[in-house]
Amino acid sequence: MILIISTCKESLHELEFVKPISEILQNNKIKFKIVNYKKIDKKSINSSDKIIITGTSLADNDFINYINNFSFIESYNKPMLGICSGMHIIGLVFKGKLKKQKQIGPIEISLIEEFLGLEPNKKHQVYSLHNLYVDFSKMKTFKVYSYVSCPQAVKHNSKELYGVLFHPEVRNIKIIENFLKL
Repeated sequence: MILIISTCKESLHELEFVKPISEILQNNKIKFKIVNYKKIDKKSINSSDKIIITGTSLADNDFINYINNFSFIESYNKPMLGICSGMHIIGLVFKGKLKKQKQIGPIEISLIEEFLGLEPNKKHQVYSLHNLYVDFSKMKTFKVYSYVSCPQAVKHNSKELYGVLFHPEVRNIKIIENFLKL
């Protein structure tokens, strides 16, 4: 079972940030459960095979007030993917710092190595919608795979723990499908 953790404060935002991910899972006939960041429980975490932490709207940073709900991330040893605010959460749990950087719309990234099925040294169009990012530059436990004015794709050095600042549910569904195959 895949646990989808919604970082959306407003249920209306889930139509944009959670529903596309649940549709990808449905299309791949994968069982999943959706839990809001305020209601994360040990049973859902322990029964999950993988976790996807979704993004949310530009002005919705309420999840930061509940960062302690995500303390399980450090000890979780199964595949996890953080998308946008999900990447923020992963970075914050590992003591990273949030910085301001607005990117809205399509951007091109290039990867230094293969990342969840995206080829290295090739330009990939991705969709960004954020005004914050995590500074991973001093976080030795993470490798940055792409950088376009701020880190776009990272992976923990010793876990299947991935983060993307862009929204693969918009333009790069293959990233999510490849994550599901881990």
